[in-house]
Amino acid sequence: METSFLPTTLPTAKPLPAFRTHAAAASIRPQQRLRRSTIRAAITRGRKEETVATVREQLEGCYLLAGIKYEGLTVKQLQGIRDALPETCSLLVAKNTLVGKAIEGTPWEALKPCMKGMNAWLFVHTEEVPTALKPYRAFQKEERVEETNDFVGAVFEGKFYGPGDFKALETMPSRAEVYATLLGALQGPATSLVATLQAPARDVVAVLSAYVRKLEEEAGAA
Repeated sequence: METSFLPTTLPTAKPLPAFRTHAAAASIRPQQRLRRSTIRAAITRGRKEETVATVREQLEGCYLLAGIKYEGLTVKQLQGIRDALPETCSLLVAKNTLVGKAIEGTPWEALKPCMKGMNAWLFVHTEEVPTALKPYRAFQKEERVEETNDFVGAVFEGKFYGPGDFKALETMPSRAEVYATLLGALQGPATSLVATLQAPARDVVAVLSAYVRKLEEEAGAA
């Protein structure tokens, strides 16, 4: 008769999985929250710096910067405004504090009276200012938001224009009109030229600059 024996070596007991006490777990949670908070702060700071850099980039070659009260407008409406603008214009939604930081120490700092409420910012990179402003005026009329979503102000050639001053910007002569005025003055009697030169300095500079560019273009084409 065969006799069977139990193995002399018993299997090694596996250690129980580690567990944390409530006190240990509670001490880790604040560290995790702090780490997450630090990451969020870094992302937020990075986005703010990116926005300031974008505003500064848009200011390069900018002729006019205007603020628009956009509170109550939908994303679709804002996109519609962007689509209607000339290629020489950009519409940017950014916090007042970030725009204020970007324009600090520059001629655009005159826009600071507008740094209230929720604003979108229109960057005009063309001398044809009236043409650049027309699409938004058309939007206001179509959507009937003339009172609620008007321009809050603008800076042109270092001068601040309040909402009531926009007519001067919207009625500025176009380049073609400037050419016609100057050429007419040069070809007409001396009194006509004198009258042109007695116009506001800003208008005279615009006229003469346009005429110089025309001469340069003609010289280059010859």
